[in-house]
Amino acid sequence: MVPGEDVVYLTEEGLQKIKDELEYLKNEKREEISRKLEVAIQQGDLKENADYHAAKEEQGFTEGRIKDLEDSLRRAKIIQEDVRTDKVRVGSTVTVVEEGYDEPETYHIVGAPEADPSKGFISNESPIGSALLGAKRGQTVEAMTPGGIIRLQIQSIE
Repeated sequence: MVPGEDVVYLTEEGLQKIKDELEYLKNEKREEISRKLEVAIQQGDLKENADYHAAKEEQGFTEGRIKDLEDSLRRAKIIQEDVRTDKVRVGSTVTVVEEGYDEPETYHIVGAPEADPSKGFISNESPIGSALLGAKRGQTVEAMTPGGIIRLQIQSIE
């Protein structure tokens, strides 16, 4: 494994969201599922009890999500606000123009847990995010996307 490969990059806000979700799942959601299971068990015959099976499935999903969140917290590295804007880094806001288009697009490079492309937050692990990392203003980078290779010229880095 490459050093740093297992790091989960998060902003302070993203770290807090994970902590909040983890607290909710551990304290409230587990209790809610426990109540659902208790009611379903009282109905008898668990083999054909849809409520019981649904609650067990929900319990499995919730426990899996708790493990994922705890793992992310163990591997979390907070994105430091860096005043240098000479190169694209995790935490940078980058404005690019795709070759063949006139309209600029702005992306905020974040760690995978905070990615939300519809809001302009793209993962450092995504095709576009990883192509932009380390690039400088004025440089053109290529990204292999599901739709094919695209070329992006970097207009600004903040």
